[in-house]
Amino acid sequence: MRRSGIRIMWGLLGLLRPLSPVMVLCILMGTAGFFCAIAITVLGVNLLLTAADLSPWAFSFSAGAAVMAVCAAARAALRYGEQICGHFIAFKLLAVLRDRLFGALRRLAPAKLEQRGRGDLISLITGDIELLEVFYAHTVAPVCIAVLVSAGMVCAIGVFHPLLGAAACVSYLIVGCVIPLVSSGLGRRQGVEVRDRLGELNSYFLESLRGIRETLQYSRDDERALEIAQRTEEINRLQGQLKKHEAAASSWSGAAVTALTLLMLGAGLLLSVPFPDLLLTTVMLSASFGPVLALAGLSATMDQTLAAGERVLTLMEEAPETEDILQGEKPDFEGAEARHLSFSYGSEEILRDLSVKFPEGKIIAVTGRSGSGKSTLLKLLMRFWKAPEGTVRISGLDVGRIQTDHLRSLESYMIQETDLFHDSIGDNIRIGKPDAAQEEVERAAEKASLHDFIMTLPQGYDTPVGELGGTLSGGERQRIGLARAFLHDAPLLLLDEPTSNLDSLNEGSVLKALSESRQGRTVILVSHRKSTLSIADSSYTIDSGRLS
Repeated sequence: MRRSGIRIMWGLLGLLRPLSPVMVLCILMGTAGFFCAIAITVLGVNLLLTAADLSPWAFSFSAGAAVMAVCAAARAALRYGEQICGHFIAFKLLAVLRDRLFGALRRLAPAKLEQRGRGDLISLITGDIELLEVFYAHTVAPVCIAVLVSAGMVCAIGVFHPLLGAAACVSYLIVGCVIPLVSSGLGRRQGVEVRDRLGELNSYFLESLRGIRETLQYSRDDERALEIAQRTEEINRLQGQLKKHEAAASSWSGAAVTALTLLMLGAGLLLSVPFPDLLLTTVMLSASFGPVLALAGLSATMDQTLAAGERVLTLMEEAPETEDILQGEKPDFEGAEARHLSFSYGSEEILRDLSVKFPEGKIIAVTGRSGSGKSTLLKLLMRFWKAPEGTVRISGLDVGRIQTDHLRSLESYMIQETDLFHDSIGDNIRIGKPDAAQEEVERAAEKASLHDFIMTLPQGYDTPVGELGGTLSGGERQRIGLARAFLHDAPLLLLDEPTSNLDSLNEGSVLKALSESRQGRTVILVSHRKSTLSIADSSYTIDSGRLS
């Protein structure tokens, strides 16, 4: 269920509290600057009235001209100060938002992020966050400035005649509230749809780039290009609708300003207001529409801004599948087990009443057909997911009672697809233990049958792996993942298809290292290869969600 624009803005405003003094300064300078701008126009008209000896104010011509000059200089300085404060707040809050967004991603990972496209997340972290600058730099302060300036001008015009002040108040409400709210409501749906479609296109484009070789190999490049073109055209169509909406809103505002100024003039004539007062009040109204017109202009861009804000706030407020345990037990490792474990992805049952023990110092093999739940069992042991029924235990304790950082220190987990960072081979291995000495990194690489290969490279362990490990083969990437797991040196080693991309020679070296390091360590080995399973002390097969 989508939240209202008011709720989105309220949520975004909550982040402003630490910077409220700067925002107050920004609003005060902006308000004073607009009053100076209005005063320049009104004083200019008053100079004409003074020259014709019709001015209701006791200003000499030279005094009026001097005040106009002071207002002009003050307007420039105040406008500059307002912009500095506004953008300082915007960029400071964008940094805070990015930090909180990455914190939310950390909490939600990996369970809640597995079903989201990476391109959509990239769009949210970059494009949606940048759009919020419009809100913080060009919306919050202008709204407050418009309210203060309009209230001041209502009082100023009301001095000449109360009914003219009331007419000015209605005029500001129409231009600054009614038109923006109506136009924003009409364009909100397109704004949300544009942000969602952009996220989907980013995901599709990223997927196409990563699979470009397969696409070319099977001559599917034209199909992909056509799909990208069609999705882009659909986004262009939606953005075109938004632009038409922006143009309509702008024309409504311009027409309303002209009509309301004429109505003020007509109201003054009906009320028999003296000509000098009527001229000054009409000019005061016409010159003071600037702040509320800024709000009317914001309504068009606010459609996508509110959509971006909703996506960002929704992600930050989303509850993780498993909360981190900050204060929990810190047991030594004495084996692992699952008791009466059941788990489903949506309506698809994966595990059903599964019970199994993984004793300390043993290598346990887990086999089964694809999709039988082998990898899911490892994720439950890592507490990436929480089982709705049954328990997962480490050293006899439910993993939900163990402090998360300590649980991670007890487990090394190697997934089927090793993700590499755009860094050196050595630093990619060192992810398993950031403070590891070079000797430790090399020993881990030797266990993963990787050291000899690395030493053949011109830069050795300093060799860059390229973006997403693109310069390495699948087997080399997999061995880096193994080296990470060995370097982490945890007593519970979870290996998901650790040798699927290795030749028999490298597989033999890896299995030998596993066998030699089993003392005091439990290894859970998920694999389809009989040669890999040969080192296991015992094996289980998952079939229809149960062990056999």
